[in-house]
Amino acid sequence: MKLPLLHHVKLWLKIITLIIGVIVSAVLLADLSISLSTSSQLYKNIETLPSQETALVLGTSKYIRRTLNPYYQYRIDAAIELYKQNKVTHFLLSGDNAHRSYNEPWTMKRDLLKAGIPEENITLDYAGFRTLDSVQRASQIFDANSLTIVTQKFHCQRAVFIANHFSMDTVCLVVPSPTGWANTKIRIREILARTKALLDLYIFNVQPKFLGPKEPIKHDPTPID
Repeated sequence: MKLPLLHHVKLWLKIITLIIGVIVSAVLLADLSISLSTSSQLYKNIETLPSQETALVLGTSKYIRRTLNPYYQYRIDAAIELYKQNKVTHFLLSGDNAHRSYNEPWTMKRDLLKAGIPEENITLDYAGFRTLDSVQRASQIFDANSLTIVTQKFHCQRAVFIANHFSMDTVCLVVPSPTGWANTKIRIREILARTKALLDLYIFNVQPKFLGPKEPIKHDPTPID
């Protein structure tokens, strides 16, 4: 009796191992596919970046346990430099607005205003709860189908992939990422986020949490060089 039981246990272990292997392979393939398919749309150098009217700056928390979040600061610094070099004329600041004490778009706006960027050149999207929401709302709500996205490389790749799915004309300015274990953890989490993005787009057809009437961005008539 023990031999048949042992045989069944080994068989199930093989099946479970095979299933896990297939899932891991699919997740890694999804990660690689998104990286490769968007590589030509990513720019590390502002000088070579094509000019666009609007930059979509993806939000994140400014502080983590009362310490300035470098992911946030790198994005803000890059946005300011884009404006100084006449690469964009308008900013769409998209992020979470979970409660009165946490407002990513307004926090970004405040820092851009301090840098001398005119208020009329800034639009806020308070419903950018996820990357998919931010990108899709840029097109469907704010009528911004040509964009320069501003974020870190791992995030650029996923955001541009989502934009491509909706036939948007986007490039992404890759801003620096901190080094160390914190960045490694985020990169591991990103692998899972990309798998979810594929499922959301191609299987579940997930829509933004909030849509609504169009609010087309009114651009500054000043031409871009």
